[in-house]
Parts: sequence; structure tokens; C-alpha cells
Amino acid sequence: MNTLSYKTISANKNTVTKEWVLVDAENQTVGRLATRVANILRGKTKPCFTPHVDCGDNVIIINADKVVFTGKKETDKIYQRYTGYPGGQRETTPAKVRATHPERILEHAIRGMLPKNRLGADLFRNLHVYAGSEHPHQAQNPKVININDIR
Repeated sequence: MNTLSYKTISANKNTVTKEWVLVDAENQTVGRLATRVANILRGKTKPCFTPHVDCGDNVIIINADKVVFTGKKETDKIYQRYTGYPGGQRETTPAKVRATHPERILEHAIRGMLPKNRLGADLFRNLHVYAGSEHPHQAQNPKVININDIR
């Protein structure tokens, strides 16, 4: 019996093949889109997934200003942050964020689904979100995928 066939293969930075993926966010639900993009960023859709290695793809999201919330979350959901000063707790809604920086809605949702450590920070750098349909990454030849096919 050949025991070498039972060895677990662990990917590292040199053996991982990273691709560029283009996702159209038009008429997509925020949470469902964020979970699928987080899985692609993490590398969980690949057979060589290793939990402690950045083995995910680079993701470009276009039309981030056209994502939708279900129910009344557009006006009732509250994003909270703290400035660090006494009385410095600030609140805002997705409707206000969409008016100023529409790409931050998806960035916030996806960042919360990534690991809370240095690996999560590295994975988040592989995400590029744009409000319109134009992006400056044509030279990378991104592969257009249908996000509804990813599970």
C-alpha cells in the first residue's frame, strides 16, 4: 500500500494560483452577494483551500450602487461607529451611505464576513468595489462570473 497517496496537500503562497474575477452586483441582495464574494476571496470555492493561506481570487465588483436590501433595511438598518472621543458614537443608515459612498455598503458587509486578523486584512485588499460599470482593471483580463451559480 502506498501511503504517499494519503498525504494532505497544504497550499502556500508560492503554489497558489490567483485569478481575477468580475462580479456584477446589479439587483443583487447585499447579504447573499457578500457571503458569496467572501467565499471567493477566502478561497473556499477552490479544491486547494488552506485556512491559513491567502488562496482566494481577486474580486472586482461593479454596479455596487445598484444592490438592494430586503424589507425596510434601507431606512431602518443602522451602521454604528465610534470616533474615540466621549460622546463620539455616530450612526447612519444605508440610504445616507448610498448617497455619499455607495461602494461602502458592500465593503462593510464583506469585511464583516472575513477573518478578524492579519489574514483577513490581506484578503480584503483583494477586493475592488466600484459604484459604476467602469473599472480600471481591464489589463488583468478578469473572468466574468454569475454570482448566483456560486454556492
